[in-house]
Amino acid sequence: MGRGKIVIRRIDNNTSRQVTFSKRRKGLIKKAKELAILCDAQVGLVIFSSTGKLYEFSNTSMKSVIERYNKAKEEYQQLGNPAAEANLWQREVAILRHQLQCLQENHRQLMGEQLYGLSVKELQNLENQLEISVQGIRMKKEQILTDEIQDLKQKGYLIHQENMELYKKVNLIHQGNMELFNKVYGTRGTTSANGSVFFPYNNNDAVSNVPVHLQLSHSNQHIIIQLQQRDVPTLTCLNWSAPNNTQEYKYGSSRERN
Repeated sequence: MGRGKIVIRRIDNNTSRQVTFSKRRKGLIKKAKELAILCDAQVGLVIFSSTGKLYEFSNTSMKSVIERYNKAKEEYQQLGNPAAEANLWQREVAILRHQLQCLQENHRQLMGEQLYGLSVKELQNLENQLEISVQGIRMKKEQILTDEIQDLKQKGYLIHQENMELYKKVNLIHQGNMELFNKVYGTRGTTSANGSVFFPYNNNDAVSNVPVHLQLSHSNQHIIIQLQQRDVPTLTCLNWSAPNNTQEYKYGSSRERN
């Protein structure tokens, strides 16, 4: 069987009234805590017992709740009165104007202007404030420079790695060219089947681009190799047999003379 409906009226028995007050007070404070947590509300609860005892609860502070309540109540009351609303805005403008003047004066003092009327203690406080500001600016500048140096080092390392890769590729290409050159021209200074003399091209050979003239002597069957260049000595290759005619050779070509 369910509970009967409780009649809401003053309890005459003092003991029953005190017990009911204690239970209902605890339940009310519990509900206020739950409301503040669940709904992120600012809650302030004030309870006076019949004996004059004070019970209160606030999730922030009771003083801040009361100040907020008084301010909100004053603003709400002034919304309906145009004159009161105008006075409110005038007070706000005066407060903002005063704050602006203080900021401008402080800025001029930081710039070293309008220092008259300041005591030694005020000047010392201003100097300490400037030193703290300068120290913060220097720390920020050093941090930025350090970050930039680290970035440049990283970029330099990446560029060095790219150069090393390119150097390896160039070496591989050079080795391939040398192998191809050896396959095409063979050993340096080799003689072909028809008696022609080949001088393979080499960047380190000082006479590689010099015109060469070969002439056969009938008396001793010698080849006379003449390098037609100033200040270059004549080279002679001996013990070579050839037909009874004279041939003149140039680098890469030959022609017969009857």
